Amino acid sequence: MSKVIFVTGAGRGLGTDIAREALAAGHQVVATGRRPEDVEKALGGSQDNLLVTELDITSLENAQAAVRTAVDRFGRIDVLVNNGGSFLAGYFEEISPAQLRRQIETNLFGPMNVTRAVLPVMRGQRSGHVITISSSAGVVGGEFGGAYAASKFGVEGWMESLRHDVAPYHIRTTIVEPGMFRTELLGDASTDWAELSIDDYAPRTAPTIEAWKSMNGRQSGDPVKLAQALVAIAAQEEPPLRFIAGADALDAVEAKAQELLAQAKASRETGDLAHADTTA
Repeated sequence: MSKVIFVTGAGRGLGTDIAREALAAGHQVVATGRRPEDVEKALGGSQDNLLVTELDITSLENAQAAVRTAVDRFGRIDVLVNNGGSFLAGYFEEISPAQLRRQIETNLFGPMNVTRAVLPVMRGQRSGHVITISSSAGVVGGEFGGAYAASKFGVEGWMESLRHDVAPYHIRTTIVEPGMFRTELLGDASTDWAELSIDDYAPRTAPTIEAWKSMNGRQSGDPVKLAQALVAIAAQEEPPLRFIAGADALDAVEAKAQELLAQAKASRETGDLAHADTTA
């Protein structure tokens, strides 16, 4: 069954792959980005089932305008894929407050803005599916990735809660947690580095940046296969609440789950006094 799929960040990387695979599967696609001309070029030009429209996800007004354009063209929105985002890397103290705010604004408030614009349409239809691209970094924090992890941990909490809000209206949600895929996330157009410099961190900063840069284009995950999987999930009547993508992500999430279970057990065993009934 053909659906109307609204994709953010469709001008490059995974967003382009998702839009392309959705079109190949016979869906109608709303492909959005800051520069519509780049989006249309990336997707091979004008097509009957394709609407390309401008969208800056950090602007709620811009998101609302893009949604109106989509509904005017296709009459509905069945699936929203919150894909647009950026990557800020660096040690926390070397990341400026302004950089950190921009990261949260893009990766957390961005998908919130687009979802806020789309949900009235889906509620009116009494159907829909919100897919938001998180990351394995939204489950497991790591060195040099505090800002990015903070934004993705926020996405995880918001999406976990959102599913309860919208379930009565037959709107489903899926959190996608990819590991390392060749999605251009580490490319110059998508990556920012900490702009401050602190002597204590200097011996680690430069080699860590070089190590990250060296991974660009060499990540193990195939973004086309990920896009195909997401389009398949978008077609499901009962999609998963989470989709963990890539062997590295699966290993990391499983290890984190075991760690949490061990910590819960230890807390239960050592917290008996705190949990005890102290009423007289």
